[in-house]
Amino acid sequence: MWVTQKCQYALRALFELAKREGRGVVRAADIAANQAIPKRFLEVILHQLRQGGFVDSQRGKEGGFFLSRPAENITVGELIRFIDGPINPVDCQLERPQFDCSLKGNCVFIGLWEEARQALERVYDTKTLKDLVEREQAMLGADGLSYCI
Repeated sequence: MWVTQKCQYALRALFELAKREGRGVVRAADIAANQAIPKRFLEVILHQLRQGGFVDSQRGKEGGFFLSRPAENITVGELIRFIDGPINPVDCQLERPQFDCSLKGNCVFIGLWEEARQALERVYDTKTLKDLVEREQAMLGADGLSYCI
């Protein structure tokens, strides 16, 4: 299963909002610049994330976006399913596969694909936006970077 570029952008946008959680709204232009997301594409993604209940927005000159729920309550798996659909390593496990398989019902690989699906779900469903923010903080700390003056 490939995580689409759109989904990666959506995750990076939510990550940027999680990093700034509790500090007010964040302008789309700032999210785009900090996460290397094309601004026009980001606007479409933010609209979709708003419809999905991940973000909310404030209009006006001082407007911007913010998480609609705490970062610790939004998992990577939830976002992936919202943007990309079910988590499956192969097409034949989907409810409506694109391709017909002549081995359906008698395939030695089905157990393997199911184990892979469960492993992916376990990783994605146990990682929250807060976990990612903490991971970045640990990475920056490990490099000895400090922005204090």
